Amino acid sequence: MQELDLNEILANTSDLKKKKVWYVAIIGRPNTWKSTFINELLWRKISITTNVPQTTRKKILAIYNDDDSQIVFFDTPWVHASEKVFNTEINNQAINSLKDASVILYFIDTTREWWIEENYIKSFLSDVKIPVVKVYTKIDLPSKINIPSKDNVFKISSVNKVWLIELVEKIKTYLKTDFMLFPEDYYTSQDMFFRIWEIIREKVFLFTKEEIPHSIFVWIEQIDDKEDVLEILAYIYTETDSQRYIIIWKWWDLISKIWKESRLDLEKVFEKKVFLKLRVKTKKKWKSDEKFVKKMFSN
Repeated sequence: MQELDLNEILANTSDLKKKKVWYVAIIGRPNTWKSTFINELLWRKISITTNVPQTTRKKILAIYNDDDSQIVFFDTPWVHASEKVFNTEINNQAINSLKDASVILYFIDTTREWWIEENYIKSFLSDVKIPVVKVYTKIDLPSKINIPSKDNVFKISSVNKVWLIELVEKIKTYLKTDFMLFPEDYYTSQDMFFRIWEIIREKVFLFTKEEIPHSIFVWIEQIDDKEDVLEILAYIYTETDSQRYIIIWKWWDLISKIWKESRLDLEKVFEKKVFLKLRVKTKKKWKSDEKFVKKMFSN
């Protein structure tokens, strides 16, 4: 596994060759397959994916390499109209990612009717000066919208993976030839802390119900990366004591499922044994704490 080490990159920039390069931002409503696209393209688990909308909370950088290109994708959080502190910060994560991009992929879910979120996205895309490629997803399922037949429109399916290469080739037409931004064996900017808390958070989304997934955050308190084992102390924080009770006691095997599946995934990602200590605590009204939310997104 190769993660991003900026000091190493700066020390070895003279070794980087020229390709078609630059940044591509992916934006869209919740659950439009943005993260699925990244994972399928890179053949790695870069972004967590669940059936629960609004899974991605922070901008995730994924680096695609082939013989003639290096495309750096921003997998942005879900975008929706909201004035709540937590949701506003997530929207900012998505919108700010457009500033460094050369191309925007706008993912549109064909299985859901047009709604206020699409109008919200269109409102700020109307001001951008870079190409926008519309990507209509889930076309193997019954569609609830009209899909236009125009240039810069792609239709993608979960069944037919040909669209991956076709879309990449379209993106390349907008990129410039320049020195690579990163060494070829790098595929993500995520540090160890981020990858661990995202995997644990994914399991909470998968195994809990109702409001709980969006009311928790994961904090990695300690990592001891030894030669033969990775030791981790992690906390799942809930907004209320009742949510903490549900995770620990109401569904007696819930915390065990989260712990077991997290550990198995972490061992695949880091390719070594993982000793995971998982604790559950309450931090009341954390989503309304502006100072805390900004700190969480800055880490």
